[in-house]
Amino acid sequence: MKVRRLIDSFNYAVSGIIYTLKTQRNMKIHFISAFLVLFLSLFLNFSRMELLLLIFAISLVIIAEMINTSIEKTIDLITNEYHPLAEIAKNVAAGAVLISAINSIVVAYLLLFDRVNPYTSLIIMKIKNSPIHLTFISIFLILIVTIYVKTLTKTGTPFKGGLVSGHAAVAFATATAITFIGENTLVATLSFLIAFLVGQSRIEGGIHSTSQVFFGALLGILLTVLVFQFIG
Repeated sequence: MKVRRLIDSFNYAVSGIIYTLKTQRNMKIHFISAFLVLFLSLFLNFSRMELLLLIFAISLVIIAEMINTSIEKTIDLITNEYHPLAEIAKNVAAGAVLISAINSIVVAYLLLFDRVNPYTSLIIMKIKNSPIHLTFISIFLILIVTIYVKTLTKTGTPFKGGLVSGHAAVAFATATAITFIGENTLVATLSFLIAFLVGQSRIEGGIHSTSQVFFGALLGILLTVLVFQFIG
């Protein structure tokens, strides 16, 4: 009987994890990020303590997201009407997820920076051979492609709506150019963080969908790499 109860408890816990993964977009992002980081760690020869810190940071994010989901569902069960205390509870829970996510980013960055930096510098030096004006050529080409795509599909204006996000394309193109010119991993990371925030603001504002921002970012990165690689 005790064994059966233990198995049932385990199944309930797994069901909770699966439910959160199926219904929460952020949870899917956390799982994908965790998979990629852990897979990368296989090739970076982490010490036992470093691996422990990495796993703890990942677990903290997942736990916080699950607690946030349970709080949201509990409040929705109690009331469907707006209440300031319910809003506070949800915001505080979401804040806990944000803090844990920031913590995981800092931990991953500190653990990966010294190991990844030599490889990124080597890749950048191989690709980069370009004067500064290539940056402006890249941005100009991206604007032309963005306008052409939106004209071809008859959706949105050059910088509002449409199949691809013009803001995201320019932001990620600029971040890519800064990466090549600056040759500094920290500067590159901050540049892409700002570009990510630009894309996130387009989604939050309801101007673009996630896929449109993604394709805009992909357009900006690939076209800039091509310009720096072949024209440079």
